[in-house]
Amino acid sequence: MTRLTLYHGSSRIIETPCFGAGNPHNDYGLGFYCTLHEELACEWACAAEGAGGFANKYVFDSSDLRMLDLAAEPYTILHWLALLVENRVFEAKTPVAVEGKRFLRERYLLPIEEYDVIRGYRADDSYFSFARAFLRNDIALEQLSRAMRLGNLGEQVVLKSPRAFERLRFEGARPAASEVYYPQRMERDENARRLYREEASRLGIGGLYLRDILQGGGNEGL
Repeated sequence: MTRLTLYHGSSRIIETPCFGAGNPHNDYGLGFYCTLHEELACEWACAAEGAGGFANKYVFDSSDLRMLDLAAEPYTILHWLALLVENRVFEAKTPVAVEGKRFLRERYLLPIEEYDVIRGYRADDSYFSFARAFLRNDIALEQLSRAMRLGNLGEQVVLKSPRAFERLRFEGARPAASEVYYPQRMERDENARRLYREEASRLGIGGLYLRDILQGGGNEGL
């Protein structure tokens, strides 16, 4: 991709995003988190009931930028998960989870500081709960991989470097009403959870679990 239209959901209008600002515990660390879908940005802007916001619109020129696309080969769901456990706050309470976090960091953690832009899954509440379930050894890798494609929760495009921030051009902002988009956000999340429960029930207890991977019990390259 070279020229994109990006949207950022926020409680305020952001004409000039500031490099280095924000929450360091987001999925891929500090960065400016965007989506290709305006409706999704409207939902992200309405993070709480009764709190509206804006879908900020930008034109983005990604030519000559270093792009990491986690949906492309040779990357797997475990590369995404390694970044998630590195950046998000996640308390490992069992030996499997502790060893799993260490294993993911050593085998799958990518040097994201080398990239200007990252594209990959967004860990909404439901996605994050699926990831935690895998690290607890509650679901198989196949179930986690399927769960990431459920509910249409969307991918995100994250600007990570000053060069990337310089390529953004503000195009305006669309108001997002909480009474419209907060219920829509909750419905999307619940739909992902419902589809996941149906998939988990269908797949049963088969598959490759984190404990199997740690013990060398199979090929984890999904």
